[in-house]
Amino acid sequence: MLDLQKANMWKRISAALFDLILLVIVVVGAAYLLSLVLGYDAYSEQMDEFYTEYEATWGLDFDISAADYEKLSDEERAEYDKAWEAFAADDEVNHVYGMIFNLTLIIVTFSILIAYLLMELMVPLILKNGQTLGKKIFGIALMRRDGVRVQPLLLFVRTVLGKFTVETMLPVLVIIMIYFNIAGLLGPAVVVLLAIVQIALLIATRNRTPIHDLLAQTVAVDMQSQRIFDSPEELLAYKQRLHAEDAAKADY
Repeated sequence: MLDLQKANMWKRISAALFDLILLVIVVVGAAYLLSLVLGYDAYSEQMDEFYTEYEATWGLDFDISAADYEKLSDEERAEYDKAWEAFAADDEVNHVYGMIFNLTLIIVTFSILIAYLLMELMVPLILKNGQTLGKKIFGIALMRRDGVRVQPLLLFVRTVLGKFTVETMLPVLVIIMIYFNIAGLLGPAVVVLLAIVQIALLIATRNRTPIHDLLAQTVAVDMQSQRIFDSPEELLAYKQRLHAEDAAKADY
């Protein structure tokens, strides 16, 4: 019988935090480069100019809180609403606003994807045994649940489908939509449900399995004590040898 030498939870948390810091650094760097290439700042500055122009024309400040809005007199509130209606109806404003939204979506999505591909896919392929830099430092390896070494396809599923798509981009998209005032109640509800599912998996599953490991059928193990097989054939041969040894002992 093969015993699973699970990685210590505190080591897993420490490795995850270390990897998260590196991931954020790569995301920020990639986002900066993409914003330069795509000309995000030019659209942002143009939107600021629109705000300044309309505020000067209408003699008001768009940047007020809901509480300050309620303090306005009926006449002031009516004038404020008219200004916003004129602003929202401006085709140039809508074009620039749409470009800012689209560029934000593109920059954030591809920055995060690049970071995951580099830090959670390429690095483990180089270091072997599914190890990120954090896992390498804290002595954690990654393998299939049956004890076989993780292959590139499973690592891709774990990284792109699990970590990037489900665990990261779903919440990020909701945050972006909330920021641009286009998210309804469904978006936050999806994020809350996702968080509940993730917590439930970490608490209830035997191996404390998060979503990305569940999708890829992988498990984090202690590198020093866990034997990892290169192929299913090697695993089968090992089991057959153990069975033969047990049978030989039984004869006595």
